Amino acid sequence: MQRKAQPACQRAEPRAKHPRMNPPLPQVGLLGLGIIGSRVAVNLRQAGYEVSVWSRSPRDSAGFKSTPREVAQAAKIIQIFVRNDDALLSALHAMQPELTADHIIINHATVSKAATLQAAALCAAAKASFLDAPFTGSKMAAQNGKLVYYVGGDPAVLEKVRPVLEASSQKILPMGEIGEAMVLKIVTNLVTAVTVKALAEAAAITRSQGISLEHLKTALESNANYSALIGMKLPAIMSGDFEPHFSLQNMLKDAEFAQQLAQGADVKTPALDCTAEAMRAGVLDGSEDLDFSVIGKLSD
Repeated sequence: MQRKAQPACQRAEPRAKHPRMNPPLPQVGLLGLGIIGSRVAVNLRQAGYEVSVWSRSPRDSAGFKSTPREVAQAAKIIQIFVRNDDALLSALHAMQPELTADHIIINHATVSKAATLQAAALCAAAKASFLDAPFTGSKMAAQNGKLVYYVGGDPAVLEKVRPVLEASSQKILPMGEIGEAMVLKIVTNLVTAVTVKALAEAAAITRSQGISLEHLKTALESNANYSALIGMKLPAIMSGDFEPHFSLQNMLKDAEFAQQLAQGADVKTPALDCTAEAMRAGVLDGSEDLDFSVIGKLSD
């Protein structure tokens, strides 16, 4: 029996598919190459982004620009990791002549709520978009791309830059309007600082009674109050190694922001005030660049 010939359309070899071309990634700007910013820049480059950077202290870094204005000329998405209110506002004033409606400025620096709103107003005057996006996580979280961003601002703007933020984070949490994310960052740092102060006092009392801090560690590990924070900071208090993951001067700055918010709302904060006083003493003692867990040493 003679086999019927297949129609030509069935005999034809399938056409080779052309690989889908991914659109090029946008260039990203980054201001501030400290403990966190320098590591975020690495994360971005590993994700395939070209990154232009600037820092107050000149760095031997790929893509380094001489001024924030040059960064704004090179990139439309700009992440900011500077130290304080003045540094943030100074950088924005420098960039403002170059900002356009195509720019999205993302502030990650922990600053005051007032400075956050002022920064947003500077961007709005140039028709640029602004996100309030402080983070939680210190040196190792930044190195491993595991930061958590609290984001205040327009959800549509957040979606435009989500892939950029994903390069250095494990979570991106929308937190309401501009300024609200910053308040939440400040108060969570309040809890962090007070917890470590209490941990330091517990360690000091334990030592005073001739009990090994290894026993304190064992006791805490099976206690309901044990946390990742205690797990990170108790070893530093035990060993006296205060390599900076989050510096004492930065934690004091954040505590003072919390005090300002509390005073403006007539809220009493005795635990915070005691902790801020201890951190202030540490800064005056020359420990400002050490990890804030150095308050454990101050409690001895």
